[in-house]
Amino acid sequence: MAKTFAHQIVETLERLGVKRIYGLVGDSLNPVVDAVRTSNIEWVHVRNEEAAAFAAEADSLTTGELAVCAASCGPGNTHLIQGLYDAHRNGAKVLALASHIPSRQIGSHFFQETHPQRIFQECSGYCEMVNSAEQGEVILHHAIQSTMAGNGVSVLVIPGDITMQDASDLGFAKSAISSGRPVVYPDPAEASALVQAINEAKTVTLFCGAGCKDAREQVLALAEKIKAPVGHALGGKMYIQYDNPFDVGMSGLLGYGACHDASNDADLLILLGTDFPYNDFLPTKNVAQVDINGRNIGRRTRISYPVVGDVAATIENILPHVEEKTDRKFLDKMLKEHHKKLSDVVEAYTHNVEKHTPIHPEFVANIIDEIADEDAIFSVDTGMCNVWSARYVTPNGRREMIGSFRHGTMANALPMAMGASAADRKRQVVSFSGDGGLGMLMGELLTVKLHELPVKICVFNNSSLGMVKLEMMVEGLPEFGTDHEEVDYAAIAKAVGIPHVKITDPAKAREQLTQAFAMEGPVLIDMVTDPNALSIPPNITIEQMLGFSKSAVKTVLDGGVGHMLDLAASNLRNIPKP
Repeated sequence: MAKTFAHQIVETLERLGVKRIYGLVGDSLNPVVDAVRTSNIEWVHVRNEEAAAFAAEADSLTTGELAVCAASCGPGNTHLIQGLYDAHRNGAKVLALASHIPSRQIGSHFFQETHPQRIFQECSGYCEMVNSAEQGEVILHHAIQSTMAGNGVSVLVIPGDITMQDASDLGFAKSAISSGRPVVYPDPAEASALVQAINEAKTVTLFCGAGCKDAREQVLALAEKIKAPVGHALGGKMYIQYDNPFDVGMSGLLGYGACHDASNDADLLILLGTDFPYNDFLPTKNVAQVDINGRNIGRRTRISYPVVGDVAATIENILPHVEEKTDRKFLDKMLKEHHKKLSDVVEAYTHNVEKHTPIHPEFVANIIDEIADEDAIFSVDTGMCNVWSARYVTPNGRREMIGSFRHGTMANALPMAMGASAADRKRQVVSFSGDGGLGMLMGELLTVKLHELPVKICVFNNSSLGMVKLEMMVEGLPEFGTDHEEVDYAAIAKAVGIPHVKITDPAKAREQLTQAFAMEGPVLIDMVTDPNALSIPPNITIEQMLGFSKSAVKTVLDGGVGHMLDLAASNLRNIPKP
């Protein structure tokens, strides 16, 4: 019996090391699913294709390898798109197999007909339709090579009838795939201009993003030489913050500490590997930017010194030519300011919290941080869960944190946790799930149970869309439509067959969380938290503050900051005594 194109697709993926495909079986996709049945690839059966894309994204982000999701024609594809937007913006190496209606029917307003090539155009770096098995073998290679080369999501649109055609043997399916990451050194003229700007500036601040992942040593070496405070965006937190003697916190809507002041008060601000989107928090005077992607340069604020290149390679290139600064007054001032700001807010979550009900979300987030594994992966929902994770998850160089940090969609935490857990069942995976996000894709609890994925699902259950409430309040609007009746997620977990814990008494929270984290397999932890425990950034406009004050809702203006105060206090000891 001749091999079909569907079998060729699956054999190619298996040869390239793909171990899982996330998807939902159905009609036009059935030949591909049947080919998976006879392979060594696991079919991870999700309840919504959106979750399949999120899971594949997390699989790729945590392993660095190719991950695959699949959807049937029409509605299956349109469900897939939300997760693919997120995966594409996060740079995940994801191949989406988007099956299509029979090729004969395309253009006939056939049942479930859509135009996948148009639909997926904006959320992919490569999107093509297979017109024959022969051409399909060729573009299968192109799609895989494109995503492995760092061009974001690849989408292969495949009419169902073509997957059943006899496979061709042109050899493209056996091509080796390049996945190496080239080192990009800066243009000499741009590097020279940056060196001159650093040498001329009396004070310099470094602001780091996800592009500093492999440049920690170089960033700290530069900071030491020029006595620069180091702040970070959320994307850079896990790579730069820990054991950093120059740390001044995070800027932006989730920010804390002295990062904003250090960024705006310095003579020169250097953006390193970040496409930080909130330009209101960035200065417009004397800013440099280093990024491997030249398209990011100058996208957020006026840039005087652009440098295209790897952060690590660029710093290594310029460091010998940068003059050492001996005056650390600015650095010491920012370190002291950072410690003061953190100290001022810690009482918000430490004073009488064991008696406060509903529970302060900061309180349980801090406990989770303390009991979670040293190499845990945290997946976090958009909204207030972003705040709690940004402020309470303590990085150490081994932990990872993934979320919808660029697309900002609800409901990402649980399916991302599924993908991370499926990729490595021995590694602890913790989801910070808001009740709003969990409610949106709650069916994926069935997926967790079906595949016995050992995820610790921590639900911040405040019966409210907290971030939306905050957005209304700072605009001076009365909050409306953000609160809803309480949902017993522990009872839902019980019905699904997932072990569960419900936490309502803060005095018992540590004991219950510790017991839940010690359980084997999946566990849902339903934490009933205070809906009025919101958090606003440390630097907001007068207009926002006036709007916020118009609200009659009692709120916690700033939560604590977990163990970051310990680091800030430790850094004060590094300040030389006069």
